[in-house]
Amino acid sequence: MERNELYPIFLKLHNINVLIVGGGNVGLEKLSFMLKSSPNANVEVVATKFLPELEALVEKYPSVKLTKAKFKKKMLKKRHMVIACTDDLKVNKRVYELARKRYLICNIADTPDLCDYYLGGIVTKGNVKIAISTNGKSPTTAKRLREFFEEVIPEDINKMVENLNEYRKTLKGNFEEKVQKMNEITEGLKKK
Repeated sequence: MERNELYPIFLKLHNINVLIVGGGNVGLEKLSFMLKSSPNANVEVVATKFLPELEALVEKYPSVKLTKAKFKKKMLKKRHMVIACTDDLKVNKRVYELARKRYLICNIADTPDLCDYYLGGIVTKGNVKIAISTNGKSPTTAKRLREFFEEVIPEDINKMVENLNEYRKTLKGNFEEKVQKMNEITEGLKKK
């Protein structure tokens, strides 16, 4: 049986520099997805032309910059993460190859073989965030799971998280004792 071996991480996109190459529908989708989860992400979008919807979106986010130009190798300087989503596979492949030479993580839209990471489904309720991956096999399944979790996770879960955080600060004892006490308190979350 095939197994999903992706390692999930939660990036602080306001602390790193992201480059998106492509200003069309896919660029809009990738940027929208990113900003929904990380509204203060440091992003530069490079393209020879931009969809009006993408331009309108960027107006609401001061940490996002649009650069009207063809992609150039020097645009990868001082980046941590790259997404290429132009309608020209040759350009996308060039972005990927140059990014790899600089040890940058890169995602080439709709080309799993040229991706170091995937952008999965995300559910956010306050401080609780759940990422969903189908290993790049079925975005539709990830979407349905996201909708399911959005429906079943209570809106007030953030209150519970904050209350438990405050309680955790009051606990005495060593690490193992604290973990045991927190496990006892949260045991009810497993019950159906």
